[in-house]
Parts: sequence; structure tokens; C-alpha cells
Amino acid sequence: MALHKQKVSIEHKYRGSIEFPETIEAKDIFFRVKQAYANHEKMGIHLLFSKSKLQKLRKYQKGSSETELLNLDFYIELGEILNFNTQDAKKLKSSIVLTNDTAHSSFNITKRLKLINKKHKSKAIKSYLFWDIENFSSISSIFNDIIEPYSIDDHNIFLAANPDSLYLKKAEWEANLYDYGKTLNSFSFVKCAHGKDVADDVLLQNFQDLRLKGSNVFILTFDRELKERFTEVTHPSNNLFILST
Repeated sequence: MALHKQKVSIEHKYRGSIEFPETIEAKDIFFRVKQAYANHEKMGIHLLFSKSKLQKLRKYQKGSSETELLNLDFYIELGEILNFNTQDAKKLKSSIVLTNDTAHSSFNITKRLKLINKKHKSKAIKSYLFWDIENFSSISSIFNDIIEPYSIDDHNIFLAANPDSLYLKKAEWEANLYDYGKTLNSFSFVKCAHGKDVADDVLLQNFQDLRLKGSNVFILTFDRELKERFTEVTHPSNNLFILST
């Protein structure tokens, strides 16, 4: 629902009209954007949100960030009227929509992560992810709930897939990774040979070769046997997390 239609004029020149969204911030945004534009200042989403607010918007917000999305649409429309670039606002809007769609359409990984090799989590310096992407391809959930919160470096993320799965799903995986500025080759990705459990063996071997200590280790698979194999060989100083079923 819109409050009213407001004329947009710069230096007494009429540029168009815009409907205000029903948000508390709309009026302030309107005058802030108009003033910045008239003063030839840099336009951008910093006119709408503080740095701390932008950080919060990159994660799921209770209420699906409805107010923020209305304000972004308002700013984007102002950009169309005044002819300034709003690409950063469009990108943020897409990110918010993706994050909230993921939260509503996928199960919450955070709530299903289970520490299995000890009762209490110990201090960890780094985090690693061993990802059975063939059987667990909820890419947005993994980024939102594990990779980003634990700041896992690309080179500490290990994936493996056999040729058949790669042929069938590579385009889908790459498209979903593209939303995060990544490709399969951004990580330690191995194309395996044919055969049952080959990808599992590769991930386990990667883990053993690293000889990790004092690390958070995330095993993303629905394969019970692979979880057990990781548990058997992990060092007790590691925090080994799996997905509970």
C-alpha cells in the first residue's frame, strides 16, 4: 500500500512522480537521495543503510526484511526517475530475496549441525569443509549457514564428484555457485573415477592427508558410513560436525 504520490523536482525542474512506500524511513530516504543527487555526491545504498545494517542484511532476518525491500524498491525507482545507477541496490535486493527464499524453502543447516567427537566444542583456529556435493547440493544453505559464518577459505573446501553426477548436475551447481561469485574450481574440487563410494574415498583421503589438529571440520553428507569413517580417523583436538538426520 502506498501513502501518497510525490513530485520529484531537482533545482525547480520536474523530473517525475513517485509513490512513497508505507515505511517509516521513506520520507528521510526521499530527501536524503534528492539532496545527494543535487549536490553531485556519490549515490549508493549507503544512503539507505549503515555498514552494520548491511552486514545484517546479508543473513536471514526475521520478518524476511520486508521493510528493507520496500525501501530498496523505492530507491531503485528514484534512480530510474533521476537516471542514476542503482546496480548495488539491485544486487542487494537479489541477495536478500535469495537468502530469505533459502531460509523458507530449505531446512536450517545450523540447527542440524551436530558435534559428534566430543561433548563440548574446543577452541579452533581454522575451519574446513568436506562436501559430498553429489548427495548434498543445497548450495545456498551451505554458504549461508556454514561457509560464511565460519569464514571458511576456498582452499579449505573440498568437493568430489563422479563423472556421471558431474555431467548431469554441473550446470546446476555452477549456476548456484555463480550467485556467490564462485565456480567448482574455486575450491579443492576433484573429478573422480567411476564406481561406488569413490568420491567418499577421495574426501576421506583429503582429510587424512591434511593431518588436521585444532580445527572445525564440517562433513556434509547423508552417507552414514562416511560420517563414521571420518569420526574414526579425526584427531581429538578437532571439532567434527556432521548433519544429524
